[in-house]
Amino acid sequence: MSVQLQQLLDGLLCSGQLELLTRIQHGIEKEGLRVNLEGRVAQTDHPRALGAALTHPRITTDYSEALLEFITPVLQGIDPALQYLEDLHRYAYQHLGDETIWGGSMPCRIDDPHEVPIGRYGNSNNGTMKHVYRLGLETRYGRVMQSIAGIHYNFSLPETIWPLLQSLLEPGKRGGDLQQFQSQRYFALLRNFRRHGWLLNYLFGASPALSRSFVGGKPHSLETFDAETLYGPYATSLRMSDLGYTNVAQASLNICYNTLENYIQTLADAVATPYPAYAAIGTKTEEGHYRQLNTNLLQIENEYYSDIRPKRVVRDGEKPLQALRKRGVEYVEIRSQDVNPLLPLGIDNEQARFIDCFLLHCLLSASPDIPDEECARLKSNHAAVVTQGRRPGLKLETAAGARTLPDWGGRLLDEVMQVAELLDQAQGDTAHSHAVQQQRDKLIDPERTPSANILRLMRERGQGHSDFVLAQSKLHRVKLQESPLGSAAQQELDLMAQSSLAQQQQMEQAPQQEFEAFLASYFSA
Repeated sequence: MSVQLQQLLDGLLCSGQLELLTRIQHGIEKEGLRVNLEGRVAQTDHPRALGAALTHPRITTDYSEALLEFITPVLQGIDPALQYLEDLHRYAYQHLGDETIWGGSMPCRIDDPHEVPIGRYGNSNNGTMKHVYRLGLETRYGRVMQSIAGIHYNFSLPETIWPLLQSLLEPGKRGGDLQQFQSQRYFALLRNFRRHGWLLNYLFGASPALSRSFVGGKPHSLETFDAETLYGPYATSLRMSDLGYTNVAQASLNICYNTLENYIQTLADAVATPYPAYAAIGTKTEEGHYRQLNTNLLQIENEYYSDIRPKRVVRDGEKPLQALRKRGVEYVEIRSQDVNPLLPLGIDNEQARFIDCFLLHCLLSASPDIPDEECARLKSNHAAVVTQGRRPGLKLETAAGARTLPDWGGRLLDEVMQVAELLDQAQGDTAHSHAVQQQRDKLIDPERTPSANILRLMRERGQGHSDFVLAQSKLHRVKLQESPLGSAAQQELDLMAQSSLAQQQQMEQAPQQEFEAFLASYFSA
């Protein structure tokens, strides 16, 4: 254990303010395709009864009209966040008819990319911009890749804990710039996550197989499971591999996580730098229809597909990078988690508690800058774990040489356990320690991982990827519908749906700039 981590754990324990650790805030975003009875992408519009995807704060769509996205509010504690996520599923199922929410990250069988309808958001300039942005994603990455689903886990410490952490880490700077300190520690978390995030992919990766239709003509090294399915015998998360969110342009990006300033600058440069291949395509068709927002390396900041992001809630008229520049990092968004088809919500309490322990470990531990040579090593380790993580004898690279995944993972779990025990003392139970202990079994026996369990069940049932995930999805639907939605949640979500429809209508009835002028104003701000 690093000296810094031990000092901070001891300092927090002796501070008399352990209860601050019970106020960790969470928000969960979970995506899932709507599919029909046959397990094919639904061709229906986003259900009006769910509200307007453009303006609803909790139920929207991601890339596709059929790709639902559930967004919990920011809540203290894991259980309230998961309960809210469950309520959103129950509410949605009231209005989906015969459709089912696809319960895995990798999509169902898609024979023709046009089976994936692009999200539609009405006639306002804001709605048109969201649609055109997605047209650009189609141009750059293809519709099928954009149908991948995931879970985004948002994490932040309570504002009241930062003065304490500053006094423990910087006793000579007491009363210094707290915003700057907070951003520095979140960036320490980001760097350590990039160093050790492979552990989450190994422990919770749940996409070892995919429909053969997904790869199309792409080169790959996957093996044949059956006529419909390809798989990696030792893969943990094909979603996070080169077969997932990737393209040549993004592979060239080198976004710096050493300081907030460098992160903002390197990402801003990517948003402002023309990319020849996109310039050759052009912004519009010959008929004058938009095919992308611009021809830059990234259309907007959110196009950057990272496994973790620093975030700040934006205000009206702000862009994400502007919010970060003005007010620093408010929370982090972990984007590496698969939707687990073995779980009704795709995630459970045990996983969430472990993630909390892991992220707090990343934040409290020493975290030197990442030089270019280490960055290359981290990318290599990540690629190895998502494609070969369960292979016996797999070794990962460190500055001190290669070490086996179980050895390195075991050392990390020893440190994470210390964090878990502190969180348990704060809460007066053993839930976090139990969650960490459960992960040790997966390091000892890779067959206990979700990825291995999924492949085992597919073999036992004689089901390929699409048949397996569809069957699981239908089981989850039945389970979620067994207990009714509480009256308070029902009323709240009914009101949100109605309000969102009214808000979109108001936006569309208001005077509109010409869309070209609207875009020019947006990008010049």
